[in-house]
Amino acid sequence: MKKSPQFFAATLVAIVSFVAVACNKSTSLENGSGVQELNLLLTDGPGDYNNVFIDIKSLQVVIDTAREGSRRRDTCNWDHIAANRNSRKDSGLVWTSMPIKAGVYDILKFRNGLDTLLTSANVPKGAVRLIRIELGTNNSVVKDSVSYPLNLASNLPAFITIKLGGKELEEFSSRRHRLWLDFDVSRSIIEANGRFYLIPVMHTFVEKNTASVAGKVKPRDAKALLTLFNNTDTAYALPNKEGEFKMRGLKDGTYKLLVKASNGYRDTTINNVVVVQPKTTSVGVIELKK
Repeated sequence: MKKSPQFFAATLVAIVSFVAVACNKSTSLENGSGVQELNLLLTDGPGDYNNVFIDIKSLQVVIDTAREGSRRRDTCNWDHIAANRNSRKDSGLVWTSMPIKAGVYDILKFRNGLDTLLTSANVPKGAVRLIRIELGTNNSVVKDSVSYPLNLASNLPAFITIKLGGKELEEFSSRRHRLWLDFDVSRSIIEANGRFYLIPVMHTFVEKNTASVAGKVKPRDAKALLTLFNNTDTAYALPNKEGEFKMRGLKDGTYKLLVKASNGYRDTTINNVVVVQPKTTSVGVIELKK
């Protein structure tokens, strides 16, 4: 039975909401000197669509400039902070607007190991604790070559909040940090009564401490959709025109790979796919049969 978009939105709000409390303020702050370069890259965990167009208007981050360890009993309500970005109750939390090319992004272009540099800038030295991505209303999906409006759920904010513990970023050279933002299309789009609703779900990862799975599916007209899963993790892939695919940001473990086919080709499952960071596990060429 199909559930209404209001049900999904209310469920999501219930999961992420908690009682608002103030941050434990630090009395030991950095002296304000020093900057770091922050690079945020956008990639995609795909779903069964031709295109997914997302309207991104702006991006801000919250930098915690407190000395490391001074927020051990951190009780910040990051959802409240994201919704009230003009609040300045804690001088140790610094809002920074990142330069971004505002506009509509076809998220599905950034799959199978591809990504795009969404933004890069010098920001205050400290731990990145929150990323806030403001969305516009010009969102749409293309499914079976038909375009549909992609509506923001009415009781959710028009922005994505990504909460971080402060140690997720990769320092790839001195004072230069990066983080991949993985837009999970399959979980972010809800179809109900012939309409499509956007309830954004994003994950973060860095390549040096996550694993990958890659391979190739033949023939092309099987139009395969791949699901890699175990008890704790799930990833998706849509092969490119050559049939090649790659799933990134995986935790160590043993997975099953389900290849769901179309056009009369049979589904197949590959068991015992072992992934170990930071390696890429190859499953070779998967030849589907009718």
